[in-house]
Amino acid sequence: MTITYPSSTQQPQLPWCQTPLKQSKAMSLAAGCKVFMKLENLQPSGSYKSRGMGNMYLRSLASLPDPSRARFYCSSGGNAGLAAATAGKMLGVPTTVVVSKRTSELMKDKIRDMDADVHVFGDGLIEADEYMREELMSVDDGAVYCPPFDHPYVWEGNSTLVSELAAQLPEDHPIPDAIIFSVGGGGLFNGIVAGMKAHGWDSVPIVAVETRGADSLATSMLLDEHHMLPAITSRATSLGARRVSKQTWEYARHGGRDAGLDVRSVVLSDDEALMGCVKLAEDERLLVEDACGVSVATVYNGALRRACPELREDSLVVVIVCGGSNVTVEMLMEAKAKNLNVGDATMTTAEAKKSVPNTAAKPDSMVLALEDGKQVI
Repeated sequence: MTITYPSSTQQPQLPWCQTPLKQSKAMSLAAGCKVFMKLENLQPSGSYKSRGMGNMYLRSLASLPDPSRARFYCSSGGNAGLAAATAGKMLGVPTTVVVSKRTSELMKDKIRDMDADVHVFGDGLIEADEYMREELMSVDDGAVYCPPFDHPYVWEGNSTLVSELAAQLPEDHPIPDAIIFSVGGGGLFNGIVAGMKAHGWDSVPIVAVETRGADSLATSMLLDEHHMLPAITSRATSLGARRVSKQTWEYARHGGRDAGLDVRSVVLSDDEALMGCVKLAEDERLLVEDACGVSVATVYNGALRRACPELREDSLVVVIVCGGSNVTVEMLMEAKAKNLNVGDATMTTAEAKKSVPNTAAKPDSMVLALEDGKQVI
């Protein structure tokens, strides 16, 4: 999907880049099918957020009568703020980011390194966002609101990921058999759905992955209501939206059937998410944070096979390696030292192949199973 910016005489500099699609031998062995990684960790900000935030900046600037007066404001758990700050630096636009007290010093320093003003307020994203709009933006005539996930411009930017996928997949397998990615507030979810619909991929199963304690989408699907969590208790603070966007809920309710989609929810523990990061570092030499590692762990620990039992040896699934900058080598070394468990990560090739059925029966995407504390809807 190519985005055209109406007021521009030529296509402006994009604050994001096309990322590679690479097959993972290790994850393919673990899953018993072909697993490809979409490497969004290679974006300028270190995560897919560069797409949505970058498009938010470009769309907003194109609509302003005097862009030189603009200052962008973004509330964030970390990665959206870093993407906003990175886009602002690339485009020469001043940026203010408000984070909560749960955001790490590492992330705050990275945002400051992009020349953004950083404010800290509240215990979560909702409080930080309210403070930003009521106390900061209200006294700035050039203020431009840049929500971290709940805006059509953000979704439009994220939809470009699917257009790249469509051009990168093997000619003999042009449509994936499943797409796996992490869900926080739903900005990536909404963008991927928009891209899938544009390419006629509506029937491709979406495996939406969350960590326990940040599982606002899974809880909403389970309760059949647009539910708000009382608090975020997961360590994966980048997934820390207490409630997903209304659009995400409308896409996902009843397993996606109301929207003509196939949405399957997986919830794993923080420890599994962290060990997913360790496995990715060891097997692929890629460094990501736990909000991304939880999708990787879904492949390694068998949750993918439980969510998509119809997958066969020749099936092709795509994992969105969404990235994230709240991670260091030391963090992962500490996690490995704790000997955290990722379930089936050490399965042999024969065991993996044996566990994948040859039939193509489609499961009921709203069947709830609880296995070893893992929630699969």
